[in-house]
Amino acid sequence: MEIAFPIEFLVSGPVSLSSQNANARDQSKDRVKNASSIALPNPHFVSNDRLSVTIYYFPAAPMQGDIDNIVKLILDGMCRHVFVDDRQVGRLVVQKFEPGNIFSFTRPTPLMIEAINGPKPILYIRVSADPFEELR
Repeated sequence: MEIAFPIEFLVSGPVSLSSQNANARDQSKDRVKNASSIALPNPHFVSNDRLSVTIYYFPAAPMQGDIDNIVKLILDGMCRHVFVDDRQVGRLVVQKFEPGNIFSFTRPTPLMIEAINGPKPILYIRVSADPFEELR
C-alpha cells in the first residue's frame, strides 16, 4: 500500500547522535520507526518521492546539546521504513521550543497540540511529499 502523505507522528525521549552509548542511539532510531508505524498503512511500500521533513523538538528543560545532533537519528529511523534513502529529503525544517519559548502556531494540527501540551521531551515529526508546501 502506498503512503498517503503528509504523515505526522510523535516520538518521546530523543537521544543525541553524539551519545557514546550505541545501544541508546539504536533505541532512539527504533522509537522513530515504531512511532512512524502508527501513521503508516500496514503493510506499506516505502516512498521514492522527494520529501520534506519537519522536526519540532520540545525538550523538558533548556537543551544541553546541539539540535542538529538529533536529526541524523530521526532520518535514519525512517530510512527503509518511510523512504528508501534520506537523499530523498529535499527540505528539512528543524526547530526547538524550549520551555517558555513556545511559538503561537496559527493552525496547529491536533497532534502538534498534543506535543505542545503533553509530557516532555517529545518530537513532533511531519513528512510531506511536497518539499515546497510551506514556501508557496
